[in-house]
Amino acid sequence: MGRIGGTSLLRKMLATPVATAIVLFARAITAVRAIWPSQGVPSEPCIYFANHSSHGDFILVWAVLPPRLRQSARPVAGAEYWLKSPISRFIGRDVFDAVLIERERDRRTSDPIEIMASALDAGSSLILFPEGTRNQTDASLLPFKSGVFHLASARPNVRLVPVWINNLNRVMPKGEIVPIPLICTVTFGEPMQMHMGEDKQVFLDRARTALLDLSPKQAGGSE
Repeated sequence: MGRIGGTSLLRKMLATPVATAIVLFARAITAVRAIWPSQGVPSEPCIYFANHSSHGDFILVWAVLPPRLRQSARPVAGAEYWLKSPISRFIGRDVFDAVLIERERDRRTSDPIEIMASALDAGSSLILFPEGTRNQTDASLLPFKSGVFHLASARPNVRLVPVWINNLNRVMPKGEIVPIPLICTVTFGEPMQMHMGEDKQVFLDRARTALLDLSPKQAGGSE
């Protein structure tokens, strides 16, 4: 038992400097710049929902958050990916404190919505990707999965913040190991909430539009 406790303590001691190193590396490679909404982001627990085109998406969102918000922001990620090796388990659980959910329905031992709702109740904010998988198509966004609707329904008072990550897919193109230094931006939109009795598809369309509105393509710029 003492050995297990010592191992756990060692992991916690290592997690902080590793997290700092990851943030500094991400900033150095991308020169990332955060663009905030006029009212800023909520100081209370919220749900950041972002577009998904790279494995490093949540790292960039996490890296630009002010330290006081970063400490309570937890990415939602697939358990099967982050628990597959001791190193990925350490990064996922100890460094990022990820909310790990089982994606395969037939293998689930607990409800993902309950897990995420419990994290919000405990004072954490969540970083999630409603597309459900990385977008490798020419479309700006894939259709949203229903998970974000069910989570918003379970906690309707929690605000949702759209976040558009620009250029990171070019920093780490599919199949590349070495990142390409490019300037990235992370744009945070105005917080939104679920309307009482709102239809699922209406909510998903509204959330998707709020996210698309932050895209440089929508604004007439270029990616």
